[in-house]
Amino acid sequence: MPNPQLSILVVDDAKFSSAMIGRALSQAGYQDVRFASSAMEALKLIEQRPASVLLADWLMPEIDGLELTGRVRQLDETADHYTYVILLTGKEGENVLSEAFDNGVDDFISKAAMSEQLMPRVFAADRLCNTLQRLLQEKRLLMQNIASLEQRNLVDPLTGLGNPRYLRQKLTDSLRQVESRGGAVCYLLIGLPDAMALRQQYGEAFYNELLHGVARRLQQLVRPLDVLTRLDGEHFGLITLLEDLHECSPSSFKRLHEGLNLKAFKTSEGFITLKAGISLVGLDARALPAEAEQLIEHAHRLLPDSYASGRVAAVRLPLP
Repeated sequence: MPNPQLSILVVDDAKFSSAMIGRALSQAGYQDVRFASSAMEALKLIEQRPASVLLADWLMPEIDGLELTGRVRQLDETADHYTYVILLTGKEGENVLSEAFDNGVDDFISKAAMSEQLMPRVFAADRLCNTLQRLLQEKRLLMQNIASLEQRNLVDPLTGLGNPRYLRQKLTDSLRQVESRGGAVCYLLIGLPDAMALRQQYGEAFYNELLHGVARRLQQLVRPLDVLTRLDGEHFGLITLLEDLHECSPSSFKRLHEGLNLKAFKTSEGFITLKAGISLVGLDARALPAEAEQLIEHAHRLLPDSYASGRVAAVRLPLP
């Protein structure tokens, strides 16, 4: 059964030909049929509302059917749509077929056999259009679902640790907990300044292996309730809740710093020694209200000091 709502656009500069095609389509039950007397007029109509099937004369003044097809394909890309293009031609031969298909045409009808070929070709296009539009709709829904999952995703796929979104959520939760229950929150930014150079030297597989090793080492060095995250290719983040702000000091995390800097990582390229820097930002209720981004920004600004000194660089908020 034909789809009476199938959007069809007929493009022909010969009024008699357009009228004949329109009559055949109407008798077959198609109700959404538009007409254009030139390629430029057809493009304007498609910009206003896409067509599912385009029936166009190959030989037209100014812009022929092949060029029209190319422009329609460009519009399809921007509209996430597919237009099934059928060209009407008096040309014959295999070269004609090859030229048409190479230029994005889906089918063509010989004008000499128009009365026999027109409706069977349109019915075939109708069936294919239903499938194509359904697939495009399924693709759009799939992309929406993927985008939704990405927005909700809180896990770094490489290491299984939390990702930056998870860090911000947990840091915000920690600030609320300090406000309601007291205590202190300590945020550590762990940087690996040599990571990118090692990636270039040894390749992506080694780099992923190394990050896995760093993640495992960190998990062994932190407390069970600490929040450990991977932020990007050379940074990890750690949130820890403490009873007193004085515990949020470099000496409290000396073991963590030495565990990264003094003990080599076993990899497929042998034992690799890393240089790691740690910046530390702590606060208690006296520094509230505060936002998660404030702690994150302070830690980033402080990290170069750790690289330069070879020690944990620390600050407590509010700054004096």
